[in-house]
Amino acid sequence: MDPIDLHQIAVKAMRSRGLLPDFAPQVLQEAAAAPQTRPERNGAIRDLRNLTWFSIDNDDTLDLDQLSVAQALPDAATRLLVAVADVDAMVRPGSAIDGHAGANTTSVYTAAGVFAMLPEVLSTDLTSLRQGQERLALVVDMVVHADGTVSASDVYRASVLNRAKLTYDGVSAWLDGAGPPPSQLAGVPGLQDQLRLHDALAARLRQWRNQRGALNLKTITARPVFQDGRLVDLHPDEKNRAKDLIADLMIAANSATAQYLSQKGFPSLRRLLQAPRRWDRIVGLAAGHGVQLPAAPDALALDRFLCARRLADPAGFADLSLAVVKMLGSGEYAAAPAGATGLGHFGLTVNDYAHSTAPNRRFPDLVTQRLLKAAIAAAPPPYSAEALTAIAQHCTLQEDNASKVERQVLKAAAAWLLEGRIGESFDAIVTGAAPKGTFVRIASPLLEGRVVRGFDGLDVGDTVRVRLLAVDAAKSLIDFERA
Repeated sequence: MDPIDLHQIAVKAMRSRGLLPDFAPQVLQEAAAAPQTRPERNGAIRDLRNLTWFSIDNDDTLDLDQLSVAQALPDAATRLLVAVADVDAMVRPGSAIDGHAGANTTSVYTAAGVFAMLPEVLSTDLTSLRQGQERLALVVDMVVHADGTVSASDVYRASVLNRAKLTYDGVSAWLDGAGPPPSQLAGVPGLQDQLRLHDALAARLRQWRNQRGALNLKTITARPVFQDGRLVDLHPDEKNRAKDLIADLMIAANSATAQYLSQKGFPSLRRLLQAPRRWDRIVGLAAGHGVQLPAAPDALALDRFLCARRLADPAGFADLSLAVVKMLGSGEYAAAPAGATGLGHFGLTVNDYAHSTAPNRRFPDLVTQRLLKAAIAAAPPPYSAEALTAIAQHCTLQEDNASKVERQVLKAAAAWLLEGRIGESFDAIVTGAAPKGTFVRIASPLLEGRVVRGFDGLDVGDTVRVRLLAVDAAKSLIDFERA
């Protein structure tokens, strides 16, 4: 199967789930005119271009949504500034581009390529915080104390300049002492100190959340590997120190933006993860390892169990994490009325949490950005509570549809890789058990398939030996039987 076939499968999957794989002519016309359009600059905009801003992202990422910079303060406190691309400055409500973004609500990342939420002339250029380019941004300004608490925060508009585009793998290897310094460190004064300060700051933020029961999970996703345009494997794409660093900073910024809107008396879009849908199964999973969890969902108790298993069985912790993630269930968006507080996220153990740091890739972040800019300008909210409720429901639905498309295309790629291995047996972990079917994941290549024979009695988290029965790349079908 060549990439064109995968692309056709992806397009068909997008359309079948109500997602738009292509930009309409009017969207393309607006995008073509974008380079001649000056972004709106209404209101007070601070000039922060002189600061040592930098980004950390994947090697091939061009749609850069956020930058950061930090400053040491007395008493072991740290000032953290996170700059988020001001996408709203060039994507106006009611435009055709905004209509496409609001329909899909997210970029869709498939093995056939990325179906971007915004045209690339915007997301990878004009609204991307590219290295060496002056850009408008919303800055989340926070004071973080030695214990990881955020005592003060503010949000305002500013112009910024990315001094260095760094990569997760490069920064992580250097921080771990396993690789050379990123090349940009030599050319940007103070950048090395910034990275060290960021690393220490992220550890403080993480420790504070861990003390409250934030779940320490090891999640692995499959990354397609191509050679000369041809799919050759699916490799695990694991978290690393630099990815954790950025995640910790973004969690703090997302929480601060939600609190800012609440303090301004604005409605908002929140990201929620309710109590686990399968807590009883999580209790049973822990019991199988000799640990008794409370009958009611308890994040702190669950995290203690997870930390103990990470130490006891490092090799098997990824599979255990996958089982727990499946039992926790999916996050969702919800509209919060003006001034609402205390809407929490079970896995992160933070209250008042909103997605706000990726407006090039997620529509809820763009909506939140518009709310923030109105609050900063002391203008009325651009969305009513009723409108936000409809947006939240639609974004939750489309996020689920996008995930299904990504899995379907990945399974098509995986089926092609397995065509010559019918009859082989694999060690697997059960990732789904419902009336619609029982599903397992194998490790090499990293993929999921359905158990069509011998699935009785299997439940999420069980380990099982399976045999490959059939594959059909065109139908994204991988069938196993219990061996």
